Amino acid sequence: MRIYSLGLLCVYAAGMALAGTTETTEKAAIGYGSPEQKIAMWIWSDKYTYRAGENLTLKWTVKTNGDLYPYTTYIYRQNNQTGKKVYLPANSETLPDNVNPASVKDAAKADLATVSVPDEPGMHTLVVQLRDYSGTRVLKAAYMKIGVVTEQVTVSAPITTNTTWVNTKSYLIRGIVPVKNGATLTIEPGTIVQGASGSEPPSALIVTREGKIAADGTKSRPIVFTSAQPFGQRKRGDWGGLVMLGKAPINVAANTNGNTNGAGTFYIEGMTASDDGLYGGADENHNCGSLSYVRVEYAGSILSPNNELNSFTWGGCGKGTKVHHLQALYGLDDSFEWFGGTMDAKYLIGGLGADDYVDYQLGWTGRLQYGIFYQSPDSRGNRGVEGDNSEYNNAATPFSNPTMYNLTFIGSGQPGFDEANSPGIFLRRGARATINNVAVTNFYSSAVEFTDANTQAQMDQGNIVMNGFLAWNNNLGANGANTLTGQIANAPTLAYAQGTRGDGAAKNFVVTDPMLLRPFEYSDPNFRGRFGSPLFRAGWVSAPDDGFFDQTATFIGGIGDDDWTEEWTNLLTETDI
Repeated sequence: MRIYSLGLLCVYAAGMALAGTTETTEKAAIGYGSPEQKIAMWIWSDKYTYRAGENLTLKWTVKTNGDLYPYTTYIYRQNNQTGKKVYLPANSETLPDNVNPASVKDAAKADLATVSVPDEPGMHTLVVQLRDYSGTRVLKAAYMKIGVVTEQVTVSAPITTNTTWVNTKSYLIRGIVPVKNGATLTIEPGTIVQGASGSEPPSALIVTREGKIAADGTKSRPIVFTSAQPFGQRKRGDWGGLVMLGKAPINVAANTNGNTNGAGTFYIEGMTASDDGLYGGADENHNCGSLSYVRVEYAGSILSPNNELNSFTWGGCGKGTKVHHLQALYGLDDSFEWFGGTMDAKYLIGGLGADDYVDYQLGWTGRLQYGIFYQSPDSRGNRGVEGDNSEYNNAATPFSNPTMYNLTFIGSGQPGFDEANSPGIFLRRGARATINNVAVTNFYSSAVEFTDANTQAQMDQGNIVMNGFLAWNNNLGANGANTLTGQIANAPTLAYAQGTRGDGAAKNFVVTDPMLLRPFEYSDPNFRGRFGSPLFRAGWVSAPDDGFFDQTATFIGGIGDDDWTEEWTNLLTETDI
């Protein structure tokens, strides 16, 4: 058999006759979108942005994991503005014919094709598809987003008038850039924004209380905030991150920690005290702007202990703020942090971070559904959820009291690599919460812990509600057994999980293997449950029908059979490229 030549494409003909094997091979390769895909692969080039006429070399790594199915392989570049596809390496708009199926061979950092970048400004996607033996059905795909740009624009001054960043240019943020004075910053889908390293203060985009952002990407054209360092040299904390500040309620009193602006306002951590960093107010519906299909990579500068910028930071943002499909990758501090406010969020993925993934305090009362959060051995990560009411006054109102459904938290699975005292879910300082339908696995410390007397009092009063909680292989630092007592080390929290303490709805606590498909293949993970996974068992609680939550989720954890992370995310580790 012959396979279409694709540079140094590491694919070979299996030498097996297809006659009489169709039924077996179809069963061997479970369809794309189902949870049983065995093969892992990822692709990349040497940078995100290119000028017309530059050469681009596409590389890939493949781990077949014993998959011998005869795939039909296609490689193409798609112009995401027009939809036009050009098949590589022939640079032809015509679909190659006479393509024969073959098993894919393991490959490590191998060249696939070298192409000349076209004079077609905007975002493009490089795609490798593994189709079935007939070439009709996509079984697996890998994606690499690039921007074809005409110039790079350096931004270092405040944005004080309505401004649009376009996807035909790239943008370099140098230092603190506030959006203020009633201005709205609009960022087109497919725009790539880089944060300059080494600036003082660190590079960051700050949407102030008097500004707004409209950064609405799409699945095919996400908006990417990333490091300006070359591929292979990027690291956590290369730049600051994205901060949005609003006028929704927070629980900070007057004269707290240097705050001289009166009750209900505060200065965001990670910045000097100034009007640009002020947040909080009385407008529950305040609109900080919108974010959708946005990635923030290599962010999270730490200015001093407990004074850090996160990948995504929201301070006092209200219900008018719309955010969904966000990714935080390689953050030095928290992936997603809320300081008060009422805003909601959906479809968040955070990975490879060096601190917490969902962090809230100072009176956040919003809603969250669908999230995947995972550590890796090189991240020294901390907690999946770190919930506080207020470090200044544990009884401050409004209490931090978010409602969350359908979240998955995955530790590194290797004792000694995570920070000590790193539970999957950690509530303290009088925090409240409703946390339903979550899976917590492979954390160094307990699966869940309510740590102090004020927080345990909230539990006793019924202000902490958990219904639908799967724990497995946590408490690794103490070699915790896979029993409820082995997974939860804190005695009051264990009593709550067992239903012998507290007035809340502690229901459906189970200790069982979630049977995740491939959570530790970091550059191509699969966080879905295998066939037979208890994540899909009947009886999990349904979310309320309140106009925000999706009631159709018949599973616990952050993902069912539909992979909402496909295409727009970047999951590649720096070492793997």
